[in-house]
Amino acid sequence: MYVGKARAYTNIALIKYWGKKDEELILPMNSSLSLTLDAFYTETSVIFDEELTEDIFYLDGIKQNTKQTAKVAKFLSLVRQQQDVSLFAKVDSKNFVPTAAGLASSASGLAALAGACSEALNLNLSPKDLSRLARRGSGSACRSIFGGFAEWKKGDSDQTSFGKAIDSDGWENDLAMLFVLVDDGVKDISSRDGMRRTVETSSFYSGWLKTTEEDLVTAKKAIAEKDFIKLGEVTEANGLRMHGTTLAAVPPFTYWSPESIKVMQLVRQMRQQGIPCYFTMDAGPNVKILVEKKNLTALKTFFADHFAKSQLITANAGPEIALIPVEGAEKL
Repeated sequence: MYVGKARAYTNIALIKYWGKKDEELILPMNSSLSLTLDAFYTETSVIFDEELTEDIFYLDGIKQNTKQTAKVAKFLSLVRQQQDVSLFAKVDSKNFVPTAAGLASSASGLAALAGACSEALNLNLSPKDLSRLARRGSGSACRSIFGGFAEWKKGDSDQTSFGKAIDSDGWENDLAMLFVLVDDGVKDISSRDGMRRTVETSSFYSGWLKTTEEDLVTAKKAIAEKDFIKLGEVTEANGLRMHGTTLAAVPPFTYWSPESIKVMQLVRQMRQQGIPCYFTMDAGPNVKILVEKKNLTALKTFFADHFAKSQLITANAGPEIALIPVEGAEKL
């Protein structure tokens, strides 16, 4: 019996990842950049046990069915194959995300699973190689290995596609995000299906790839210069362009809701009032607003006049993955 446990935090892409060039290896069409956050994380333990006859997956204390376990089992099989281990495993994962937040936990979940497997099987992986492993479970998970700002270098192979930390001299600690939760329902089209449809059919997609590489250079320069306005502007523009590609897909689709658009308009109002803040959205209707900590209270107070308190969640920059010692745990 070999046991490992890890905690990983979710991240929000400021320069988006949208589209895969290799579905099996999860190699992205473009490089991306994110900010890891402290408010949302996953703790996962894994036990490789010779007495098990199949992989078992518990999420928030509830045993998952075969379909729900499939993604975890596929990842475990990858680890077993790489390490020449034949033991099945029990995975126990807990998401520390506000109830009904409607936030994806695949990044933190698969990063934590990768860390737990590494700990249990004594893989001694470098952060770079741990991020490569996490990427095979969920692309954005490779960025959750790192705290603060992280870049996912797209690469062109399993070896060259990985996450890396971006040194900002601690500037990320001056920043915050306000999440405005406008909808926690099931999406009409998953991010995976949305990416595929966009890559295959959107006439805007080639333009997206060209401008995203430019956006990444701009964002990294803004971080190096600690220029919040420049980082905010490129974050907002990049997110809008990503969502624009979906409108030219065949058939077209969007993740926006009327409430999403309302939040965007309110953010613009705040800027007109002299509070720099910038929105971004992933493959869903909820809006994330990047703001300097010194203006967070003013931003939240403004939005409290338009949305319920339960719809507003704040987050600061979060830490790197943590491997959690398990008393009496045996290592391979």
